[in-house]
Amino acid sequence: MVDIAQSWWLLLLRGLASILFGFLALIWPAITLLVLVIFFGAYALVSGIFELFAGFRHGARSRAWLIISGIVGILVGIATFIWPGITSLALLFVVAFWAIVTGVLEIVAGIRLRKTIDNEWMLIVGGILSVIFGVLLLIWPVTGLLSLVWLVGIYAILHGIAEIALAFRVKNFTPGVGMP
Repeated sequence: MVDIAQSWWLLLLRGLASILFGFLALIWPAITLLVLVIFFGAYALVSGIFELFAGFRHGARSRAWLIISGIVGILVGIATFIWPGITSLALLFVVAFWAIVTGVLEIVAGIRLRKTIDNEWMLIVGGILSVIFGVLLLIWPVTGLLSLVWLVGIYAILHGIAEIALAFRVKNFTPGVGMP
């Protein structure tokens, strides 16, 4: 097994790449959004092709579902490349509805758990923030798309900083020290 301290530089490179990606996302949000949509389209297309092939290789019970799912994936992938603007808007709506639904579920869980756990209000507040986020995305979708790219960029930068800090901690790691 490779000593973790010997591969510290991989964490450093990953952190630097994350920071670079984050800054590029903030500098060129429209390009970043387009790239994310294209990656989604490529994923849907490739996934659909694999599901279609799997559908023709599986038994009769799961064959129809795999073939239908494969065809849908291929069509979604093609539609993404033909209409990237509509795809980005559709992805925004998926994120918005996901945020609203999970937020409502968190609020309900927080209310139900209030007699069982302490600080259930944090779950409720998180749910409320999630619902507000989802509703704002629906009200201002164009701003929401830009905000999502900015959030991804900021996240990438912060994640990169954490990776770099970890890399230098790991670099100075001495095996066996502090181990019981």
